[in-house]
Amino acid sequence: MSKIRIALIEDHDLTRVGIRTALQQRQEIEVVGEAANAVEGLNMLKTVQPDIAIIDIGLPDKDGIELTRELKSSISNPDLGTKVLILTLRDNKEAVLAAFAAGADSYCMKDIGFDNLLEAVKVTYNGNAWIDPAIARIVLQQAQQQPPKPEAFKIETESPFPNSQTEDYLDNIDPYTLTERELEVLQLIVEGCSNAIIAERLYITVGTVKTHVRNILNKLSADDRTQAAVRALRSGLVG
Repeated sequence: MSKIRIALIEDHDLTRVGIRTALQQRQEIEVVGEAANAVEGLNMLKTVQPDIAIIDIGLPDKDGIELTRELKSSISNPDLGTKVLILTLRDNKEAVLAAFAAGADSYCMKDIGFDNLLEAVKVTYNGNAWIDPAIARIVLQQAQQQPPKPEAFKIETESPFPNSQTEDYLDNIDPYTLTERELEVLQLIVEGCSNAIIAERLYITVGTVKTHVRNILNKLSADDRTQAAVRALRSGLVG
């Protein structure tokens, strides 16, 4: 089985080393390069051509969004080239939408748990978008205000830009299909909480949280936590 080849572009040494160390613990992942600024990063990406580039927005010499734009424009076939996973502290609407407009494939907050980061890597590697549940609301609001053009956002239909059939389904979600506890868990998922944090806040075990999450995904016909969060927001299950 081929490994997922990842390159890191992050100017904070401790953050970069921490991400690299965590990723290297997984046998299915190989970190093939890293850089501390955009110029070195772009040259490195063109040389090693990783499957995924994890790029920080706040690079010292050039915005990570601009780096993403330059990388994507240099790839003849974006579907086959390096995918970009933005990792940042910035969750404002302008930054999120600008990142996707530049060609980013996924968007994560820096305080993401490792399990969620690993999920984001795998989802991105498989050609789908992973959007941090904590910022899914921003993308959802944009989608409701103005349907995005295919060339503007690299988001698949199972992400926050659903097709009409999905919209019909969302309109018919019955909030009573979820228990009160499941709604509490769903609210925390939307807020971007990990299973461990949910367990701590609700005074239940992580195993119980996983059971609730599995039930929520089944009831919302969602493939993952991000999709569940988006559907919950669209249907008004949570605020």
